[in-house]
Amino acid sequence: MVDYEKAATYWTDQECTTNRMPAQELCVEIRRFVDAHQVGCLATSLPDGFVRNTPIQYECFQGAFWMFSEGGLKFRGLAENLNVGFAVFDQDPSFDALAGLQVMGLASVVEPWSMTYMRALKHRGLDPEEVKALPITLNLICVRPVRMDYLCSDLKKQGYSVRQWLEGDDLAPFGLL
Repeated sequence: MVDYEKAATYWTDQECTTNRMPAQELCVEIRRFVDAHQVGCLATSLPDGFVRNTPIQYECFQGAFWMFSEGGLKFRGLAENLNVGFAVFDQDPSFDALAGLQVMGLASVVEPWSMTYMRALKHRGLDPEEVKALPITLNLICVRPVRMDYLCSDLKKQGYSVRQWLEGDDLAPFGLL
């Protein structure tokens, strides 16, 4: 019989004995990782209880993950529940090269053509006039991390535990990068 609780707490039970990387260094490490990737998976909870997990291109700036989207079922989930998961990972599945980031965050959908929307277009290198000419309105999703769990086999080489996390005040430096 599977002990779900034991499996669920495998990592968190080890947190008190983990060799932690200082928060500032970890923020830099995570930022390097997310900047080296372009696609993540956004998980939203749909009203029927199922979870939608959408591969989506993102940009990371101002301490958040920003995603433009034409639409899709993820917006049904966002209309009901702004608590989301977001994941970015390397494609190499071998244990000695594993690297991935799991984000628990709060999403918001940015009003089209607002100042925030325009800044995101500029950051993404999109011409507002070309975007306005599209037959649809691009939606902008912003995910602000509440907790980030980073798993990276290479951290062992630096003397740290392979699993690191940021939450609360430890997330502050991430927003400044």
